[in-house]
Amino acid sequence: MIMKPHDTEAVPSTTRNMEETKGRILVVDDDRIILDSLGEFLRLEGYEVEGATRVPDALTLLERRPVNVVITDVNMPESDGFELLRVIRKRFPDLVVIMITGYGTIESAVEAIKMGAYDYLTKPIIDDEIRLIVERALNQQALVREVHTLRKQLDLRFGLDSIVGHDYKMLKIFDLVDAVAQSKVTVLIQGDSGTGKSLVARVLHHRSDRRDKPFVEVSCGAIPESLLESELFGHVRGSFTGAVGDKKGKFKAADGGTIFLDEISTASPALQIKLLRVLQERQFEPVGSNKTETVDVRVILATNVDLEQEVEAGRFRQDLYYRVNVVNIGMPPLRERIADIPLLADAFLERFCKQMHKEVLGFTDEAQQCLQRYHWPGNVRELENIVERAVVLTKNRHITIHDLPPKLVESAAADPTPDAYKPASLKAALEEPEKRIIEAALRAHDWNRQATAEALEINRTTLYKKMKRYSLDVDPARRARSAPGSQ
Repeated sequence: MIMKPHDTEAVPSTTRNMEETKGRILVVDDDRIILDSLGEFLRLEGYEVEGATRVPDALTLLERRPVNVVITDVNMPESDGFELLRVIRKRFPDLVVIMITGYGTIESAVEAIKMGAYDYLTKPIIDDEIRLIVERALNQQALVREVHTLRKQLDLRFGLDSIVGHDYKMLKIFDLVDAVAQSKVTVLIQGDSGTGKSLVARVLHHRSDRRDKPFVEVSCGAIPESLLESELFGHVRGSFTGAVGDKKGKFKAADGGTIFLDEISTASPALQIKLLRVLQERQFEPVGSNKTETVDVRVILATNVDLEQEVEAGRFRQDLYYRVNVVNIGMPPLRERIADIPLLADAFLERFCKQMHKEVLGFTDEAQQCLQRYHWPGNVRELENIVERAVVLTKNRHITIHDLPPKLVESAAADPTPDAYKPASLKAALEEPEKRIIEAALRAHDWNRQATAEALEINRTTLYKKMKRYSLDVDPARRARSAPGSQ
């Protein structure tokens, strides 16, 4: 018995919603017999089905309630199936569309597929054929939804918001990342280990028009020097002992996308020459091959050493340095962005609580102060590991100082941080911290005033005046050697 449209409407909507269906399908055909018979078959297969005889009615139904699959006839009065397909591609791009016709041609089938139809069938419709195609179409629709979900997760993980920080140095980095993300310019990221260089590289890729292409990360320092060239550029069979077959390198794997070369300072002189050519021409030859490969890649590099000093020492090619140092992003160590520590700690706490299904509300004031007094040699990565450890060990609703590593607590306690306010002008209160910072910078640069001034981002005259003011104008070691009785 063929079910009429009014029979469908007679079923209470609450009952239909409670029924488990395999998906929702909209059938569009001006032939009422085909519309009703196809709808009845699909309902018996477990689908929820709606029908329309005109394109405007079909669009109204789509606006009212989403469906998974649209099965539409090609030849209909007023607007045909191709017009419906065009509108669906614009307004409902995730919908899967199956075209059916009684007068099929190769040309119309090709046009339908080019316009984005999932499949193209000719009448009469065979039950087994439509059953299989609908199942496949629903599987594709599920894959589309999964891709969208994964992209949203990537947006959360590698969007600009994923880089936590309110410090002015971090805000400058946000502006720089935003400015260069869409370009193909080479970026050099410098900073201590654990400061987030890899995360910034991924954010640059994710915010570019290459986001749907590969992101390939290579840790140059982790690969033996003898294998690094093969790893980056590939090799052909027999090019060296152990090369039992052709291998595609990382640059080829990143074609169309981004390659991130971490610890670039470890590259050998021979490899540096080859890298220079790739950066200039985007061309290279695999190891043991005379065939030139051409790639379209965006190159991002990172290092935890000062490449300029490496150039002066003769360990890094000057021409390569100038080629990679087009845009330079300097990642500050965590000890220089103390105000960001609570933000980062809370972000890590939220993530690990979700992973471990634990409810921890936050950090006690004492624990937060301890985190801010610590000097963080391992930077953000160390903070992440410590928060993870605290979430694992704590039995309280808040992370306390007892949940932190004893060495961290001891080191923070030894750090000279004022515990209480002492009446003094702001200028006087800032003198001692300023003196300590200047003295530490002088020591770090072997009392070289020019290098110290550049590191502190002040001019040399200002540094000299402050050194005089704080009696820091002479190296203490030199002063000790010149004292009476010294040897």
